[in-house]
Amino acid sequence: MQYSISIIISYYKAISNLKLILQSLNCQSFLDFEVIVSEDDANQETRDYLKLNSALYKYPITHNFQEEDLGFRKNMMLNRAILKSNSELLVFIDGDCIPHKHFAKEYNKEKKSDCMLVGRRVMLGPKISNRIQEEESISHLSLLSILLSDSTKFKDGIYSPYIPLTNKIRGLIGCNWGIKKEHLLAINGYDEDYITAGVGEDNDVEWRLLLNGISKKSMKNKAIVYHLHHSSSYSENVILANMKIWKTKQVIGNIKCSNGIVKFK
Repeated sequence: MQYSISIIISYYKAISNLKLILQSLNCQSFLDFEVIVSEDDANQETRDYLKLNSALYKYPITHNFQEEDLGFRKNMMLNRAILKSNSELLVFIDGDCIPHKHFAKEYNKEKKSDCMLVGRRVMLGPKISNRIQEEESISHLSLLSILLSDSTKFKDGIYSPYIPLTNKIRGLIGCNWGIKKEHLLAINGYDEDYITAGVGEDNDVEWRLLLNGISKKSMKNKAIVYHLHHSSSYSENVILANMKIWKTKQVIGNIKCSNGIVKFK
């Protein structure tokens, strides 16, 4: 069956966060989408939850997971999710980002666009994040609650679909963006050479899409996500190591990565 959108959630272990995301997707103003939970793990708890509770949700859920935990293989799992998707437009979010109620609707408006669709995120503070997680409720995600909280980048939480609040288009962040499936396939998807977090799931993909003639379009203040607070999961040294890999790849200049959806020798 074909859907207007495939929403791919890149997820690792935090099932309480996943439940909040699925809850928010159940409240969307537009519901012609499928959800693919792309789990970078082999977690029986997640499998059991989705198997027992999928009927609670208004959309179909596909669970994509590692057969064994091989460590950080986010890009590998995202490539597998791309192949499992059943729509023309793919939308990517992370497992710590809760979508605004019009998130799917705004991406659906752009389903014929040939641009990479670049969204932003509100950075929820630790207090409001803890409250949302403890109460297992998204009811506190109103603009007023966020303004009165310990959050940052709250301007990115202003929903303004018709009047742009800025003309600046920033870089791609892997936790909120969309692209036609055909354009990702044209660059051979995500590069699986990146086996630590940072750079590989956003900077590298953006660079290769731009190299292939795909421009950016801002989804800021349209498709909004709320990022739940947590401590950093990777160090500056890891980012620098990935940047070194990326810079080497830029010198070579391949639009299609050799270790992507299709493996090239």
